[in-house]
Amino acid sequence: MELSLAGQLDALAAWRLGLDRQTDELARFLKDHALLDEVPQAHLAGLRERLASDRLCVAFVAEFSRGKSELINAIFFADTGRRVLPATPGRTTMCPVELGCDAAATPLLALLPIETRLESRSLAELRGQPELWTRIRLEADAPDRLAEALGEVMRTKAVSVETARALGFWHDDAPEDNPPRLAEGLVEVPAWRHAAINYPHPLLKRGLVVLDTPGLNAIGAEPELTLSLLPAAHAVVFILGADTGVTKSDLAVWRDQLGGQSMTRFVVLNKIDTLADPLLSAEVVDGQIEQQCRNTAATLDVPRERVFPLSARQALAGRIDGDPGALAASRLPALEEALATQLLPRRREVIERLVAETAQTVELQAVRRLGDQRRLIAEQMLELRGLRGKNTGKVTLMIERVDREAQEFERCTERLAALRVVHARMLRELLVGLSSDGLRDEVVRMQREVEATLFNLGAKKAFIGLCARLRERLRQARARGQETSDMLQATFRQLNSDYGFALTLTKLPTLERCDRELEQIERSYVQYLGLSQALRLAEPRFMEQFRRMLVSKLRMAFENASGEVELWHKAASNQVDSQLRERRRGFKRRRDGLERIQAAAGDLDHRIGDLESQDARWQHLLTRIRGLTGALAGAAASDSGASTDGPAAPPPQRAVPPNLALVAPRTAAR
Repeated sequence: MELSLAGQLDALAAWRLGLDRQTDELARFLKDHALLDEVPQAHLAGLRERLASDRLCVAFVAEFSRGKSELINAIFFADTGRRVLPATPGRTTMCPVELGCDAAATPLLALLPIETRLESRSLAELRGQPELWTRIRLEADAPDRLAEALGEVMRTKAVSVETARALGFWHDDAPEDNPPRLAEGLVEVPAWRHAAINYPHPLLKRGLVVLDTPGLNAIGAEPELTLSLLPAAHAVVFILGADTGVTKSDLAVWRDQLGGQSMTRFVVLNKIDTLADPLLSAEVVDGQIEQQCRNTAATLDVPRERVFPLSARQALAGRIDGDPGALAASRLPALEEALATQLLPRRREVIERLVAETAQTVELQAVRRLGDQRRLIAEQMLELRGLRGKNTGKVTLMIERVDREAQEFERCTERLAALRVVHARMLRELLVGLSSDGLRDEVVRMQREVEATLFNLGAKKAFIGLCARLRERLRQARARGQETSDMLQATFRQLNSDYGFALTLTKLPTLERCDRELEQIERSYVQYLGLSQALRLAEPRFMEQFRRMLVSKLRMAFENASGEVELWHKAASNQVDSQLRERRRGFKRRRDGLERIQAAAGDLDHRIGDLESQDARWQHLLTRIRGLTGALAGAAASDSGASTDGPAAPPPQRAVPPNLALVAPRTAAR
């Protein structure tokens, strides 16, 4: 049980590595035989990039003092022989922490100062500003110094009420949530806005990324957590106290930050060891724990099997002491087993689908190219076989006919030039609706609508209106795409009929991925834009940060859609160019062959034999390519271990894995 998660991650990594090797083999084979055009090359390169960068992100979410850091210690840091993340009373993580492993970078802790919240730049933008981050090298083999360094994530600082209000930690309308004032009238706030830990833990090396989030107040003050990082996680582990159950603040975190998300959610009832009672039997205590699990499942509206009672403290102690009995009593292995058996197969499903689509696309491109070659060879062989027994004059007439056909064929260049102009114009019109400029205009319009309402209370309505307009843009893009496809289809049929082309049009992109991403963005933002956030949007700095973050998320989704359309356009254009080149080469080969036959009457059978050998070679290549693409798709589909517990997760957006290795550091003195 205990090694199940590690074993599953190992299997997933080995599976991805095998797919990468097969993808590379397919790419090299196509390149060696001059069949790797721009479009299949882009598809294969994209697949290899995805296989290399794919990560599994699990977010740990809880209110303060629920034992979240202790649970992370038990899973990831028990091998150090001590508690590493601060998890004792009064010592807790004060800022969001990303935990992962970049093998190319040294172990380190990167910290973003809390003052960056006073700027309008979002966290995503600040990741690219390494000079703003403080970095502390970590000594992974020295547990005491490692714990001392990671204790930095709990550091706070005293600021004025005005500064706390500007940073998002003080709210005049909700005084019960404000931090207590210090003796000097100051307010204690976190010193850091965000932390990223690069740590060589075996699970993290295998591609696992952990997001450790602080309590409700900190989540609300950092919108990017709710609107970007949490929705991008593949699973959320929500930690409650077994002794308290679901409190009001717990329910607020679940409802406002997690309730509407589509990711896989696991609920942990931590601290079951506190329910032990010397006056009650073990069976009675177990019954109380089970009842608490059922009540929690009913309150949060999740299946009972997604609620895991455990003791993180017992698990950490059991692993440090090497006590299997204590570890089993902690019940932690059940959670790890669930993560392995319910979550990892869904990652395979996503990659499997991508591999199958890529293999099919590449095969269709190659089959079409080879089909064109074989068709031209068949025409030449039919022509040459008709010359058997004919005299030299007949060969001369055939040469003249080839020249006439070549001249007539060149007339198609004018039509192709006109086709390119029309196609390019229609493509530009299609892409206008998906452009970054159009997105910015729509977001600015939403911003004006928000500002026109009293206290910005119309933020949710304005955002829903924005999403409706963006869906209309997608609808119009599909309509223009269909018009373009219909035009190309008709033109291709005419060119095939008039000039002997064999043009076929690939399937028009459906833009379904952009639809899914827009739906996810809308769900996250609508849930976020409640009354408290609407009041925050009245602050110009907060509104500007919100706007820039929204534009960044939407741009990513719509750039993916534009990329799909442009790749479809390139496939059509490349097909025309490829067949144009091959037809010209075909005319030249026919003429050269006839001239050789004219010079040596015995060369006819030799030339026919050459063509037959070429055709056999193309047929062999065709069989080999189908074998390679079939093997690639088959390797992705074999032994997938897909889970039947709920729908498969949608393909994640680009750049989901956190950037743990910021460059050009400013190293803090330790």
